[in-house]
Amino acid sequence: MTLMDPLAAPPPPETEPSGPAARARRETHKLEKRLCRLVGQAIMDFAMIEPGDRVMVCLSGGKDSYGLLDILLKLQQRAPVPFELVAVNLDQKQPGFPADVLPAYLQSLGIEHHVETQDTYSIVKSKIPEGKTTCSLCSRLRRGVLYRVARELRCNKIALGHHRDDMLQTLLLNMFFGARLKGMPPKLVTDNGEFIVIRPLAYVPERDLAAWAEHRRFPIIPCNLCGSQPNLQRKQIGDLLRDWEKRYPGRVENMFNAMTHVVPSHLMDQRLYGFKSLQATGVPDADGDTVFDGEDAPALTPAGQPFRGVAVVAS
Repeated sequence: MTLMDPLAAPPPPETEPSGPAARARRETHKLEKRLCRLVGQAIMDFAMIEPGDRVMVCLSGGKDSYGLLDILLKLQQRAPVPFELVAVNLDQKQPGFPADVLPAYLQSLGIEHHVETQDTYSIVKSKIPEGKTTCSLCSRLRRGVLYRVARELRCNKIALGHHRDDMLQTLLLNMFFGARLKGMPPKLVTDNGEFIVIRPLAYVPERDLAAWAEHRRFPIIPCNLCGSQPNLQRKQIGDLLRDWEKRYPGRVENMFNAMTHVVPSHLMDQRLYGFKSLQATGVPDADGDTVFDGEDAPALTPAGQPFRGVAVVAS
């Protein structure tokens, strides 16, 4: 009997490994595929990365920016268009900041990187009274430094690690405390008009980034400048969203989807819709006086493979 004998008994079916370790590997594989798919989809939907781009990836030492760099490196290997990545960290001279952690990590990856040292910490502490939120001034100072570094490194795009939950928190913060319906866009032009800022993690929930960081064992560096402030409004909004998601699964996803399906005629901004010139046409309009839509929420993104036709399946 040969291996090609049609009468030979078929080989026994291969059994999939079982047990906690095997299940953990399968879940990790699914997580990696999901992260690549969501990031690739965001890049495609908003044309975040184009041929020849040189993208500065801002690395803070937190789970989100580590995850951003990690996934972009994976996509770079499979993308149909050539683009460059430069990892950049801004050392703000916070007391106790382990200045050797990020350089060692980036060197281990063997990728182009740059560490910029600027003592913005002292400026923030001298300008902001004790107990007040430091985030606003810290962000402005950091933004100015990063724009300069992007120029020096000849980068045309700046990638930030904000995820889906950050974008929702910003929407609610602006509503509750700023009296405006304004979120955090996935793509924008910088204040000086010089660069494009992109947020490739726009579709990614924070819990997935936390799980990926744990799996990859990123050397996380906590932000002692602002992370220790217990009453931050953003933290309160984040706690609110997590509580909603726990009690009402799917609510956060629906809220995020709502940002992609805006109906100006059913809001009140006269700059976006001509309420004063509105006239009866005698033509029926299915959406004309509908206040509440049905329960079937629209799909997050159009069907299709992410990143311009390239399947981003984890290997």
